[in-house]
Amino acid sequence: MTDLRYLPDADDVTTFTATVTGTTQDSVILDGTYFYPEGGGQPADCGSLEWDGGSAEVTDVRKDHGEVRHEIDLREGDLPAEGATVEGRIDETRRRQLRRMHTAQHVVSRVVLEEYGARTAGNRIYPDRSRIDFEPASFDDDDLARIERRSNEAIDRDLAVVKENRPRATVEAAVDEGRALLDLIPESVDPLRVVEIEGFDLCPCGGTHVSRLGEIGRVNVTDHASKGEDVDRIEFELADA
Repeated sequence: MTDLRYLPDADDVTTFTATVTGTTQDSVILDGTYFYPEGGGQPADCGSLEWDGGSAEVTDVRKDHGEVRHEIDLREGDLPAEGATVEGRIDETRRRQLRRMHTAQHVVSRVVLEEYGARTAGNRIYPDRSRIDFEPASFDDDDLARIERRSNEAIDRDLAVVKENRPRATVEAAVDEGRALLDLIPESVDPLRVVEIEGFDLCPCGGTHVSRLGEIGRVNVTDHASKGEDVDRIEFELADA
């Protein structure tokens, strides 16, 4: 079992040491990691691992029955032995972009739920752009301008973003209808890690996020498209404040 050390609120850590608990031909398993494994619409972190006599580029990170497999390309040396100490280094620039993007997604999702009563049906986050599918929704250009404006008004408030574990029952009672797909989270997951934007939004989420909304910058809605009956997709980018 790999300890997800970035949870609940250490997602600003990008360098760490850990112990190797296993390897395959092209992956390394650690006792604990700050690398984010792909999930929840957010891609995995990239970076590097170094150990005595060797180093590797981390190209992908995935969960596998409780373990986290760091997919690697060896740069030098052989795979580390079980019990070896490694130094992990996450691509800090990319991590920062993903933190900004994921929190921006929460802001846009909250704005659309409040303004149009549409829930987030799916999302995909990238370092340079993101998309969110809303249902039921059918936006026009005026709607997109309003969503962008209201999102940036919220960001301008520079609200605190709190990330912590809370009892599942407490979260279920507090989350607004349509804000989260709680029924898709197994009942055995308790407590739940939540991301709360002070006085604005609350959502269970395991992704990486900024600590204050001001770190996001500016949301720029770039496109939208119909993805089926009553489903609209919004695409956006971020600009520095």
